[in-house]
Amino acid sequence: MKVLNSYVKSYIQNLRFALTHGAKINFQEKRLVDENRPEKYTNQYTVRTLFPDENPVDALKRELLSLSSENYMRTVKDLRFPKRSEMREFGKVYNSHDDVYIKIRVELLGIYGETTTFIMSFHFAERAFTPDMFPYNKKQEVFS
Repeated sequence: MKVLNSYVKSYIQNLRFALTHGAKINFQEKRLVDENRPEKYTNQYTVRTLFPDENPVDALKRELLSLSSENYMRTVKDLRFPKRSEMREFGKVYNSHDDVYIKIRVELLGIYGETTTFIMSFHFAERAFTPDMFPYNKKQEVFS
């Protein structure tokens, strides 16, 4: 378990480095999957609700920079695009009660190695978070 936690900490450190050194953020504000989902659980609604007076990309960059291993949930392989890098799932609580599910992928793209952070999901969680969803949260709570 300690080795995996070091892996997650290293991933977060690399994410922070990329974001503070010009990585492009690609935020999927509108997604096809959202067409059949209640509006409350969409990226667009969540970002507009949590950060109403901010540029969404600036707000998301700040939020990604604040992630820690305690927010980490799991790593998942992209079954639709198996040659792409794995995705990481995180969770955070906002306003003491709003669980937010975050799924990201960081990739080097192009011949010059431009780093891009894809934010596939940043939306209110459809199911309430439980302590067992966060393997590295020592306090068994999600930090905001």
